[in-house]
Amino acid sequence: MPDPQTTWPKTIALALTGASGTQYGLRLLECLLQAGIRVYLMVSQAGQIVLKMEAGIAIPSNPADMERFFAERFQAAPGQLRVFGRQEWTAPVASGTNPPDAMVVCPCTTGTLASIAAGVSGDLIDRAADVAMKEGRKLILVVRETPFSVIHLENMLRLARAGAVIMPANPGFYFKPQGVEDLIDFMVARVLDHLGVAHQLGQRWGEGT
Repeated sequence: MPDPQTTWPKTIALALTGASGTQYGLRLLECLLQAGIRVYLMVSQAGQIVLKMEAGIAIPSNPADMERFFAERFQAAPGQLRVFGRQEWTAPVASGTNPPDAMVVCPCTTGTLASIAAGVSGDLIDRAADVAMKEGRKLILVVRETPFSVIHLENMLRLARAGAVIMPANPGFYFKPQGVEDLIDFMVARVLDHLGVAHQLGQRWGEGT
């Protein structure tokens, strides 16, 4: 159970959906926990499938078991990581009376993008994103799809106008990456920068030249 006496510098809601690129979400979760951030984690059903396909990770479906799995994997402190089910409407992220400091959907499917843009709130991920926006908290969507259709682009524009940060998973190459891990860290670093979380994930532009 979470320790009510523990205070965390920030609380970040993180959702992993079924887009390709689940390694981005896993690495972001790891870095947030390492930075001492409290994380409210949600994983879509399709996200669970992609985790197994791309990362070889078969996670439990039960939120409590999933919480223990990830807490052990990333050595989270007691109460630092909480996992909520897709229909767990009593979760803190479901209400504007207890919103996180920010929310990230990483990776974000175009289906999730569409649901958030339309304000559907059909599951907890959609609702948490809706809460983040209406409460003026930062919402970052790491969209992973190519090419984008007009519908995708219109949904991104609508959300950008509403204040969301649209951050497609487009890693840079100017820093001469040595492997896939470097490309993943590039994107995760950009997300952490926008969350105001300190990190050491690679060299910044203009440094070391």
